[in-house]
Amino acid sequence: MLWDHCSLYNGALQERRDAYRHVTKTSIKYGDQSAQLKDVRAFDPERQGRWSFSSQQATLRRLDKAFQAFFKRVKAGLTPGYPRFKGVGHFDTVTFPKDGDGCRWDSTPHDRQTRVRLQGVGHVRVHQHRPVHGRVKTISIKREGRRWYVVLACDEVPAEPLPATGSIVGIDMGTVHFFTDSNGVHVENPKFLDKMTDELTAAQQHLSTFPKRTRRRTKAHRAAARKVAKLHAKIRRQRADYHHKQALALVREHDVIGHEKLNTAGMTKVPAPKPDPDNDGAFLPNGAAAKAGLNRSILDAGWGQFLSILAQKAESAARRVIPVDARNTSRTCPPEIGGCGHVAKGNRVTQAKFECVKCGLVENADRVGALNVLHRAGLVLCDGA
Repeated sequence: MLWDHCSLYNGALQERRDAYRHVTKTSIKYGDQSAQLKDVRAFDPERQGRWSFSSQQATLRRLDKAFQAFFKRVKAGLTPGYPRFKGVGHFDTVTFPKDGDGCRWDSTPHDRQTRVRLQGVGHVRVHQHRPVHGRVKTISIKREGRRWYVVLACDEVPAEPLPATGSIVGIDMGTVHFFTDSNGVHVENPKFLDKMTDELTAAQQHLSTFPKRTRRRTKAHRAAARKVAKLHAKIRRQRADYHHKQALALVREHDVIGHEKLNTAGMTKVPAPKPDPDNDGAFLPNGAAAKAGLNRSILDAGWGQFLSILAQKAESAARRVIPVDARNTSRTCPPEIGGCGHVAKGNRVTQAKFECVKCGLVENADRVGALNVLHRAGLVLCDGA
C-alpha cells in the first residue's frame, strides 16, 4: 500500500514538473490531478485500483501542500526547497480522511485488543494503548522502522476539567535545567541525545563505512540504516514521554501557566559566514562551532514540542497557558520579589547567577527569568479581566 501511494505521489510530482517545463509553463493543481484518478485506477487496477479513492486523494493533497509551502517560501524570499521525489523508504504514511471510507476502526469501549480494517489489506489486529474518546474522524497508517502505528484524529472529544488550585506559575526554559519555575524549582534536563551519543556515533560510523555505490543495495547496509533509525526513534519516544509527564504535572498543580514565546527555529539557526575582506576566499571566525553545541542542546531539550503538549493538556483540563514576550526576562530585576525592575546586560553575571547592578538583588538567574515571565503573565491576566 505504501509503495503504490508513493508511486502515485511521485507520478503526480513528475506530471507537475513536466507540465511547467515543457508545456509553456502550465501549472497543474490538485483538482486537475484528482479528476484523473478515475482513469489512473482503471489503467492500473492491480497497483492503484485496489486502494481507497479518498486515501489517494489525500496523497495528492499532501503533494499540493508541499507546492503551496514552496511558493509561500518563494514569495517570502526564503530558501524555497522544491518538492522532491520520495524514495520508498521515505514515504511512511497513508491517510484516510474519513472513518469507514477505505479504512474502518473497529473497537469496543473496554477492549484493548482491537482491529482496523484496510481496503485491499483486510483486518489487522491493533494494540490499543489507551481508550479512544470522541468520534474518529481521520485515520492514518504510519510506518516507523519495523513498527506500524494507527494514528486517530477525533472530533467531539469531551473535556476533562481539573479542580481549581488557585495557583499561577511562570516557567523559564533552559538547557542546564529543562525548566525552572517561579517558585525556584529546577526540573532536570534528561539530555536523552547526550546519553545515547556513544551508541549513536558508533552506529552512524558503521553506516558511513559502506561505499556509495553499494548503498541501499545490500542487506548489511539496510540493517545498519535501520540501527541508526531505531536509536533515533528511541530518543524521540523517550523525549516525548518526558514532555508528557512534565506537562501533566504542571497542569495538575497550576491554573495558569506562563512561558516565554520562543522562536526555536531562529534560536538554532546556523550563523552566517563572514567573508574576510583582506583575503579573497577566506572567512572570519563566526562562532559556528560554539553555536553548534548550543543548537544541539536546544534541539535535544525539545522546547517547541513540550510547549505544544502543554497547551493541548491545558486546554483539555480547562487551564490557561499564556505565552509572553521573551525579551530581557533574564536581564530584568524581578518586581515579583521586590526587585527594582532595572534592565541591564550586566545583571546576568553568569549562567546561574543574577545580581542587579542598581539595587544589588542576588538570585538564581533561571528563577529570575521565571519570575519575570510570571509578572508578564499576570499583566496579561489583568488586561483580560
